[in-house]
Amino acid sequence: MKTTEKLQTPQKQELSPATKEEKREAKREQKRLKQKEKKEGRRIRSLEPMSELTPFLMKKRNDACNFFEADFDTEAADAYITQKRKEGLKGFSMMHLLIAAYVRTVAEYPGVNRFIRGQRVMARNKIVIIMTIKREAVLDKGETVVKFYPKANATAEEIYRSMEETIEAAHTDSGTDFDKTIKKLTYLPRFMLRGTVHLLHLLDYYGIMPKGLVEVSPFHGSLCVTSMGSLGMPPIYHHIYNFGNIPLFLAFGSVEKKLHLTPDGDVVKKRFLPLKVTCDERICDGHYYATFLKTIRRYFKNPHLLDSPPDEVKEDIP
Repeated sequence: MKTTEKLQTPQKQELSPATKEEKREAKREQKRLKQKEKKEGRRIRSLEPMSELTPFLMKKRNDACNFFEADFDTEAADAYITQKRKEGLKGFSMMHLLIAAYVRTVAEYPGVNRFIRGQRVMARNKIVIIMTIKREAVLDKGETVVKFYPKANATAEEIYRSMEETIEAAHTDSGTDFDKTIKKLTYLPRFMLRGTVHLLHLLDYYGIMPKGLVEVSPFHGSLCVTSMGSLGMPPIYHHIYNFGNIPLFLAFGSVEKKLHLTPDGDVVKKRFLPLKVTCDERICDGHYYATFLKTIRRYFKNPHLLDSPPDEVKEDIP
């Protein structure tokens, strides 16, 4: 007599309500991260009423420019740069140190990484550094623009390596994506070029410019920095552009020797790095900018603090 065995199908294990909620939250978080990658930033909704109104009163960056200058004592910086070069970071310079100090300061004071778009104050999702470089040290050779994206918790060495990789890639014969994009635009007749630029202004105002164009644009970023010292010149107040959303332009010159009065009353000759900054006053107030500059100076005087990641990377206000 045959006996039939009934196969038992394994029953699905039901997830507890808490586990289901955790999975849903994880999916929502992934969705938020994907959206964050696509966008330059988010609107800040907890500003004071006057800060909300200011972009409507001062519609363009040229209306809202503030200028300040500073001299940084280079004694600690000179020793730090020498040390880094001995450690194998060839060509480590004031530029690398300044950008590392800026990035660390943004980790503490993210308000300086805001921007204005569509007359709204936005918090940027990334740190974007923009530099104009010469392909060759020849008078009639053209310039190109490079962008790199340091992490807010990056150390000075990590920033150095990121910058060097970006600059080295820009020195190739094929040119950067920025060069290729600009070249295509110049093929257009003037009336079409004017219309295209007008359209780009409109798309930028509403935050719907194609991501590929934003990534190559030298007008969209956290900070534009230039070294006038490499040309043997003092720093200048460089304008910030009405197109795009760069809120800060920093220029620094050649190191200068100046007489300095010590706390003991002695007069000594010291080396100072002169720098000048043009900023968009609509993104934060004067007190915030002053704190930002003091913090950069602190890291410039104590550069060894940049050898390790920050204890915390702060988020901007909601």
